[in-house]
Amino acid sequence: MTNSVLLCDDALFTRTMLKAIVEKAGFDVVGEADNGRKAVEQYAALRPRLVLMDIVMPDMSGIEAVREIRRLDPNACIVMCSAMGQAQLVEEAIAAGAIGFILKPFTASRVLERIADAGVFA
Repeated sequence: MTNSVLLCDDALFTRTMLKAIVEKAGFDVVGEADNGRKAVEQYAALRPRLVLMDIVMPDMSGIEAVREIRRLDPNACIVMCSAMGQAQLVEEAIAAGAIGFILKPFTASRVLERIADAGVFA
């Protein structure tokens, strides 16, 4: 699964937008999760190359999910998606092991730039 992506966001609309962007760019969306706990479960089952993770989600936050995923796989590549005004949470996510972030609202070009910046598919 060289170009596999897992999408994690509690908003179906956001997951749908991200899916359209990454699939159009040639990536394979192998799973979706609407909360942090499901994100960890999906990661463990699918082992995607990249995870796009919302920070604020029910059941388990994206930051907690990053920590759990990084425990499962210290080399996991996770890029956070965050709304404006969550700078402290972004810093916390990076400290937890995320490798970058995408600011919401996002554009297709910004999403693809952040994926390229992460260097996951280089």
